[in-house]
Amino acid sequence: MTQYSKIIGTGSFLPPRRVSNAELAEQLAASGIETSDEWIVSRSGISARHYAAPGVLASDLAVEAATKALAAAGLAPNDIDLIIVATSTADHAGGFPSTACIVQKKLGIINDGAAMDVQAVCSGFVYAVAVADSFIKSGAHKNALVIGTEVFSRILDFQDRATCVLFGDGAGAVVMTASAEPGILATKLHADGRHAEILCVPGNVSHGGLAGSAFLYMDGPAVFKLAVSVLEKVAHETLQLAGLSATQIDWLVPHQANIRIMQSTARKLGLPTDKMVVTVDQHGNTSAASIPLALDQAVRDGRIRPGQNVMMEGVGGGFTWGAVLARM
Repeated sequence: MTQYSKIIGTGSFLPPRRVSNAELAEQLAASGIETSDEWIVSRSGISARHYAAPGVLASDLAVEAATKALAAAGLAPNDIDLIIVATSTADHAGGFPSTACIVQKKLGIINDGAAMDVQAVCSGFVYAVAVADSFIKSGAHKNALVIGTEVFSRILDFQDRATCVLFGDGAGAVVMTASAEPGILATKLHADGRHAEILCVPGNVSHGGLAGSAFLYMDGPAVFKLAVSVLEKVAHETLQLAGLSATQIDWLVPHQANIRIMQSTARKLGLPTDKMVVTVDQHGNTSAASIPLALDQAVRDGRIRPGQNVMMEGVGGGFTWGAVLARM
């Protein structure tokens, strides 16, 4: 009998500290950096974001989101035999041990299931879902916990107005399980390393210190141009794999980076904006956490219902992009 994977629970978590544009503008002004609510909103659609408290790690946010997803799925931590964490802000320098292993420990999971991180920046959650889908369909694993979690506030240069106003912290999670009926209908992933330099953290660890910059760098216009060109294409590729048309999409849950990119994608797919889940205004860009955060919010407020088709897609540093079409 053919085995599929299906999302059976969602969860999310935002750090308590909410930072409005006005508060951030005041903070930046003290350092001689001028910005305003109007400037930020007009360029990105962002009105606020959340920052983690000092000492709070990506794994801490992940555990909060995972706990809610497990409760929604009706599973206990030790029912999970695969953990995949998408993050660009891992707990440890060098990325090891993986944040997924730390999450496994903090959740008290002792069943020796697999745990690993996936690094595809803002496309990370889409990549992680696709990997979990493949493992479950192969029969290698039964219940997967897939998490996107970020503390991007730690890698922002608050002297760079073009980037520091865009990003925030948070985590989102889904529980995926083996199913006799299709849940994940199709996935499609891409990357083009020729554009690695347009969105990156250029520094590296060397001999116990840092060589280069540990701050995020982004060529905004280049990222914008690439994003709008690839998102429509990968959505249609995924629909074709599933044998569906864009008219059969009930909800579009895009990476929450820039409202103009999101609106452009919906328009090119022929979808009304009221079929697109938008959280970028209140969350900012939370990188790998943005799609599961938005998904969970729409599930919990009743917009996304069982049986509906949800298109999730994102672009990120690498340059990476991809999409997942899921029947909830």
